[in-house]
Amino acid sequence: MAISLVSQVFLGTFVALLVAVLWKLGPYLLIPFRSSLLNLPGPPSPGWLFGSLKDVYYSDGSVIIDEWIEEYGSNVMHRGFLNMPRLFTTDTRALSHILTHSADYQKPEEERKNLSDILGRGILSAEGDQHRQQRRVLNPAFGPSQIRELTDIFVSKSNELRDLWMSTITTQGEVARIDVLKDLSKMTLDVIGLAGFNYNFNSLNPHDKPNELGRLFQEAFNVPDKIPILLILRTFFPIFRLFPDKQLRTIAEARAAMHRIGMQLILEKKAEIARGQAEKNSDQEKLLDGERRDLRSRDLLTLLIKANMAADIPESQRLSDEDVLAQVPTFMVAGHETTSTATTWCLYALTQNPRVQQKLRDELLSVETDTPTMDELNALPYLDMVIRESLRLHAPVPAAIRIPVKDDVIPVSAPFTDRNGEVQNSMKVDKGSPILIAIQALNRLKSVWGEDSYEFKPERWENPPEATANIPGVWGHLLTFLGGPRACIGYRFSLIEMKALVFALVRAFEFELAVPPSDIAKRVMIVTRPLLRSAPEQGMQMPLYVKPYKRD
Repeated sequence: MAISLVSQVFLGTFVALLVAVLWKLGPYLLIPFRSSLLNLPGPPSPGWLFGSLKDVYYSDGSVIIDEWIEEYGSNVMHRGFLNMPRLFTTDTRALSHILTHSADYQKPEEERKNLSDILGRGILSAEGDQHRQQRRVLNPAFGPSQIRELTDIFVSKSNELRDLWMSTITTQGEVARIDVLKDLSKMTLDVIGLAGFNYNFNSLNPHDKPNELGRLFQEAFNVPDKIPILLILRTFFPIFRLFPDKQLRTIAEARAAMHRIGMQLILEKKAEIARGQAEKNSDQEKLLDGERRDLRSRDLLTLLIKANMAADIPESQRLSDEDVLAQVPTFMVAGHETTSTATTWCLYALTQNPRVQQKLRDELLSVETDTPTMDELNALPYLDMVIRESLRLHAPVPAAIRIPVKDDVIPVSAPFTDRNGEVQNSMKVDKGSPILIAIQALNRLKSVWGEDSYEFKPERWENPPEATANIPGVWGHLLTFLGGPRACIGYRFSLIEMKALVFALVRAFEFELAVPPSDIAKRVMIVTRPLLRSAPEQGMQMPLYVKPYKRD
């Protein structure tokens, strides 16, 4: 009797588990056979489990997507996990529709969950009213006047990195082999610490121990050489979160550390703002305003808290301390990894184009100061062209994903022929169909940029192709920072920081790639970072030979 009862309980548990699995898998098993995307042209699926995901992951710089676009047209259907149909599009009219209708095309729930696991419910993972509320409060902190105030932080930290490399060269001899990705990542972490929330990571100081928070975030975003199967399984099946690996444990540690440090910062800044308001009319406050504008008055977190406490914001629309706190790791990730990666690829591009490197250096050396203002940086035309071309050819984030929250019909720029041989003037998409915004593919599409679209050619920005005017990006006829209501809020911050870095480093040094160009591979995990094919076990790196530039 007891054995029979145990068997019944076991059988009941097994059946309940099987029903739960089938309930979860049901939509994924049916969609591959009835999706509206099935009519779109595209490559055959290599396998049922991963579809084309492995092809995309191991394709150097996602070049395979470019090949699909060239072969099948601007709108391509390929298979993802569990053979799910996914749309890759570079059609500018379709992209404009998707980006401007952000309430109807949102980030997938699974991606938001992964982001919130790392960052909390910050602006990157928020949707709908919550996103609009956060964006409204955050916008003032990222305007041109605020970035102008932060430029001296960018410049001083760039010069600190310059001096560090000069010291390394002195130690090693006339030239040093430097992993520029590693050091640029330290520099941008220092910048976002100071400019973001007045927190000193001191990453560039070779005598300091690695900062706890900086170390944890570096480890949490380490890119695996092989496709992260467990991460994919966790995305679709939350039960796998019960089996944490090293990365998941590191992410949890980083979240805990950020919560502890962030809440302390918020309390301190609230108290500081309250003191400032109480002393607003005092002689001491007038002296502070007139003669000593320090970091406490201008970091992004202070500005965010001030904006959130403004009298013209109704109580119901103010962010909670937890929502404010969620922006701190968001600042770190969005303003740290993307800029360091973008600058790394810019220096790489300059090593492959010595003429461009020297032409840029000549322009930078024409500036008499080594501490330029934002306006002085923006007044350098060739620097601007180099940055634009680098962000075109090496977009840090190669693609973005959106999910329609309802069935929709997406307009297209030109009619196309579907798999059935019928001409279509639009695309039907079902609720929940994954849509990949092919940022990198559009940025180097030959039909837009010309036959030399894969060449690093800053001069193309003297007279950009007419077709680029249709790209719905927020900056520079590029999709690098996306567009519409969810365009990158910190693009001005990133651009000026990148200009300050390139200004300081290219004036001071000559750069040469320390390995054959064929040894450099690209791996994507949120951002596209470099890896050596000859030493993948060493992780992400970009080794360059760096030597001081000697003026005539």
